[in-house]
Amino acid sequence: MVVLNKIYTKTGDNGTTALGSGERRPKYDLRIEAYGTVDETNSVVGLVRLALGESDPQVDGILSRIQNDLFDLGADLATPDTGQDLGYEPLRITDHQVTAIEEAIDLLNADLTTLRSFVLPGGTPAATYLHLARTVSRRAERLMVELADREQVNPAATRYMNRLSDFFFVASRYLNDKGALDVLWVPGKNR
Repeated sequence: MVVLNKIYTKTGDNGTTALGSGERRPKYDLRIEAYGTVDETNSVVGLVRLALGESDPQVDGILSRIQNDLFDLGADLATPDTGQDLGYEPLRITDHQVTAIEEAIDLLNADLTTLRSFVLPGGTPAATYLHLARTVSRRAERLMVELADREQVNPAATRYMNRLSDFFFVASRYLNDKGALDVLWVPGKNR
């Protein structure tokens, strides 16, 4: 259970922060960078939802679920699996959450036109913010993969982030009038 009755604790004044296990690490630690970037992704999803408004309740519902999943993912990363009993069951991203993202991708992608060029960020405001979410989530994924080279990371969490950036791309096209408003890259256009 989360209890937040005092926001500042002063325990981080020395440049460290606590993981879910109680272990303290420097604020620049790769694990902290990874879950901090997951949190940044979540903030961008909030911008997407703000720009989307009430124009597409289906996509907004998916994004709402994703925001909750991203908090789960942050909790997963914040509590490394060391094999030690923590006295509680740590929250982990599951294969079910990965499958849900795949199903959302398939749902939105079914109505899209085939791409014959790369897409530039643009079109509607919500689609443009989805491109920002895509790039931030890719950065989070890169950090998670680097972290997994050094210490344990839940493989389902990494798969989730990989699928999530794909979802953001497909959703951006979907919100660009199913691809009709996509801004396409024209190689060498300005030579």
